[in-house]
Formats: sequence, C-alpha cells, structure tokens
Amino acid sequence: MDRRSFVAGAGALTFAAALSDRSLAQAGGAPEKAKVTLGVGGKPLLYYLPLTIAERRGFFKEEGLDVDINDFGGGAKSLQALIGGSVDVVTGAYEHTIRMQAKGQEIQAVCELGRFPAIVIGVKTEKAGEIKSVADLKGKKVGVTAPGSSTAITMQYALVKAGLRPNDVAFIGVGGGAGAVAAMQRGEIDAISHLDPVIAKLEGDGAIKVLIDTRTEAGTKDLFGGANPAAVVYLKKDFIAANPNTTQRLVNAHVKALKWLASATPEQVADVVPSEYHLGDKPLYLRAVKNSLESYSRTGIIPKEGMESVLDTLRKLDAELANAKIDLAATFTDRFVKQASA
Repeated sequence: MDRRSFVAGAGALTFAAALSDRSLAQAGGAPEKAKVTLGVGGKPLLYYLPLTIAERRGFFKEEGLDVDINDFGGGAKSLQALIGGSVDVVTGAYEHTIRMQAKGQEIQAVCELGRFPAIVIGVKTEKAGEIKSVADLKGKKVGVTAPGSSTAITMQYALVKAGLRPNDVAFIGVGGGAGAVAAMQRGEIDAISHLDPVIAKLEGDGAIKVLIDTRTEAGTKDLFGGANPAAVVYLKKDFIAANPNTTQRLVNAHVKALKWLASATPEQVADVVPSEYHLGDKPLYLRAVKNSLESYSRTGIIPKEGMESVLDTLRKLDAELANAKIDLAATFTDRFVKQASA
C-alpha cells in the first residue's frame, strides 16, 4: 500500500483498493495456468502434511488455483511423472533436484516444506534380538515407500555409515499407507524405513523397535551430522519461467500451510485431514502429528548447509554424483517464498 496517498487523505475506498492491489502483487498477479496438476508420493504421510493442509484449508483456491493432486506410490514415481510431463509440479524430496541436475534436467525447488527428513528406521520386534543396529541388516528385506525414494536413500545412507554398501539389503516397495503396515504385520519385511503415521502405527502396535529417528533435530544430526531438508515444492525451470505467477501462487498456498502448522495443535490437524489418514486410530494419529510438528519448515527457505548436507549424502551413495559438478544455487530459489512472506 502507498502510505503517502493514504496519509494525504484518500478515503476508505482508496485504502481498500490499495490493500487489494497489494494482495494481487503478493499473489504474483493472475496465474498463467489456473488448473495445475501436482504429483506426490504418498499423500497421507505426514512428510507431505503441508500439501494436505494447503488443499483442505482452501489455500490453493484462495490463490485462484484448481490443483489436481495425483498420489503416486513414492517420490521417485512423482519425479518420473514430472519429467514425463504428466504433472506440472511435485511435492517431493529436495534431493531429486540435485540428481536431475547431474542428468542435465533443470528442476528447481521453490519452497521448503520439511526441515528434517522425519524418516524412521525400525526393525521387526521379533527380530530385534538379532538385528541390534543397522549393520545387522545385511541381507535383510527392508520396506520403503518405493525404491529410489527418500525413504530408500535414507536407508542407504545409514547402511554406508554403518560400514555396509548401499544395496546390502533388499528394498521392498510397500507404498505410503496401510499397505506398509500390512507388509510388516504379514512378515514380508524384516525392517522398515518410513514415515508417520505408518511408523506411529507400528510403534503403537509394538511391531517395531526404532533404530534411527530423524523426526527431530537431534535425530537428524545423529545420522547426517547437521541439517538435512526433506520435502520441497519443485518444478521444471522452463515451467517456472513460463508461469511465474502460477508458481508464486503455488508457493503462497504452501507458505500459508506452513504458517498454519506453526501454531496448530495435533487435534486441529487431525480434524482437517481425511479420516482415513488416521489409519483407524485417531489417538495414535494425534501422537504421530505431535512427533512430527517439529520437522516442518519455519521459513520455507532451505539453508545452505542443508543443501550441502544432502549433496554430501548423495555423493556417498551414487558413483555418478561422486565427482559431478553441481551448482547448488540452481537447485533452489527463495524469491517466491520471500514474496509470499512480504
């Protein structure tokens, strides 16, 4: 708003118009593409809670967007959909922006959603006697949302840190919801690398013993040695260039969700999300939300040390990335978050 015009005596209508103009500027102007297709790998997971909040609280609609959400079995499949052109935007792991740059694909994150991975590695309770640490998992079957997704990458990093090779376990894709719980209950896997509410359900049932927990800052530092950003909003750079207003509005909606989560109670969250996300146990879901609230981004901006930590992790796991020249500055831009917060 132009304060000088207001102080000079413009009336209430001028003030309201100025406010309207400011709102339009913050939103980034009219969206070039009002109908957007978004990919996500396991939407019921708390890893992606900001997305569900943006959808259920009507923040996308407030921004003039009609967002069609496609839920895939894991983050790697969401990425494939973006590269293939079947979705416009993805909420997924930040690490994919680095991997794609190494492959010559220009993917860029525009908003951080999770500042900690919030991934937990647990072993089947009946096997906790023989599997006392990650090093004991060699040759075992480990459930992940999907091979190549962040849950698998975190497991691989833990294996390397324990002195094993990244593929010294058999990775089994178990999806992001009730199927993951069922896979453990049926004995199809020996251990799991997954997220809440799946982990909270397995813990509540006494089905697993936790080995590694990155839902907190302390647990993240124990594994990665520092910050390690998780879910972000990312798009192809050419889409951003062609649709800056649409991109801005997507970021605006997610920033609104992050701000809402910063003061929300677990009860408020549980009341907003679809009831099936509770996995048939609302008290357990409340505990899962309580465990995860610390993990969401406070600013929407990925810290430089966090980007460096993820790159270091990937270099240890992928020979193609070990000596690849990566421009981290090109993997994330904060200009849309700063505009959303202005």
